[in-house]
Amino acid sequence: MSSNLSTTEPRASRPETGGALQRSLKRFDITAMAIAAVISFDTVGQIATGGGEAATWTAFIALFFLVPYALLFAETGAAFPQEGGPYVWVKLALGRPAAALTTLMYWVTNPIWLGGSLVFLAAQTWDGFVFHLGSGTVADYVFKLLFVWVAILTAVVSLRRGKWITTAGAATKVLALALFTLTAVLYGVRHGFHGLADTRFTPTTAGFLALVPILLFAYVGFEAPNAAGEEMHDPQADVPAALGRSATVAACCYLLPVLALLAVVPARQVTGIGGFMEGARLVFGVYGVAAGPLLKITAVMFVLALLTQGSAWMIVSDRMQAMAAADGGFFTRALGAFHPRLGTPVRTNLLSGVVATVFMLAAMRLANGDAADVFAVVLTVAVTTLLLSYLVVVPALVLLRLRRPDVPRPYRVPFGTRGFLFCAALVYAWILIGSWSALFPGVLEHLFGIGYAFHDVWGISRASFETFTLGTVAALLIVGAVGVVVARRADSPPRESPPGGPVST
Repeated sequence: MSSNLSTTEPRASRPETGGALQRSLKRFDITAMAIAAVISFDTVGQIATGGGEAATWTAFIALFFLVPYALLFAETGAAFPQEGGPYVWVKLALGRPAAALTTLMYWVTNPIWLGGSLVFLAAQTWDGFVFHLGSGTVADYVFKLLFVWVAILTAVVSLRRGKWITTAGAATKVLALALFTLTAVLYGVRHGFHGLADTRFTPTTAGFLALVPILLFAYVGFEAPNAAGEEMHDPQADVPAALGRSATVAACCYLLPVLALLAVVPARQVTGIGGFMEGARLVFGVYGVAAGPLLKITAVMFVLALLTQGSAWMIVSDRMQAMAAADGGFFTRALGAFHPRLGTPVRTNLLSGVVATVFMLAAMRLANGDAADVFAVVLTVAVTTLLLSYLVVVPALVLLRLRRPDVPRPYRVPFGTRGFLFCAALVYAWILIGSWSALFPGVLEHLFGIGYAFHDVWGISRASFETFTLGTVAALLIVGAVGVVVARRADSPPRESPPGGPVST
């Protein structure tokens, strides 16, 4: 595989993939993969719980975070299209240990999110709208295990075939959201837009602090296809165009359904992660006797979209983690081996499946009482690690821009280096606010004189919360540091005995 890296880094220091990679991603595929990864059904309802100002902040953050964010990664992704994406970028800028730790934080989010969040929303939807599963029953366990491992197996198959699954998922998401939005408008025309009666779109500081982590998590991920950079036909031309298209689609797919949901359902009745399907149950009544079958079809589309969203993230994040291992940055190079026929990092895929399964089983065992609150905190922090990884990735992009002006950049951020630095500073400020709000909720609210009933929100005390949050982050960093040390020792050449053999004393 040829790439720009060959002109900027010695070939011997590059991770090997055994010649298993095949160019199978075209512009349409890259766009679909980004849409499948970024548009998240499980956040639409959560965003809508913020009321009318949620729509205001969704549009505001799309303009002042999503746009500069997309510009940064469009330029960098086209200039450095190597397999592994952000891992390679951080390695070139800050070295292998920093890249390995950052990649671990980026990767671990996804199997935990798959097993600790997506699978439960999928099961809840299937149980409520398609077929009764019950809670803790054999059917419930079977459904959740199948969901997790189908998502993993989708990442295992060759990208040449797997891309069509993520493409179908992207199309399903857009279709389901468009159907819901249009139906909500039709419902409002017939029955009135009662949700607007008590909805205020004026932004507030409290709403901003509550919504920032959710919206940032919803919008990040457009760099994900670059994890398969050497499997693209023409990344220099296709990455910028694909990111522009997918960012526009994503912004519309968050803003329009949130507006539609708030227009017909009063904000106080929006129920978090169940908000989308509960809203659909209401507005589909306009179809009369066809409402039941259409609602069931929408529920199936909803579950399939969640499944392909999980698999899309597995495809990209597992490649990043595998490249870190193959490069000698994380435990053993064997973990990063790519299958010679499939061209996928099967061992890392299976590791993700095990982690997702463990979190799924833990969540089912800790579903009630104080343990459920603790698990929810750990899950929240684990998901937040994706935001934390950008605290290293974004500075790495800046360093590459400043230190490697010789690398061809087919696409450039408007206004050159100043424009790039401005976008990076803006994005970094957002990530700092979002990360701090997620790790230390209520602190910024206190600074602005906003009330925050910590125990009512989280179910545990602040001291316990911080113990679990900082403990989770510390545990991940320790695992990453141990992985770096083990990998370094494994790659160290064996010491030679002195002439004449070992010296005895």
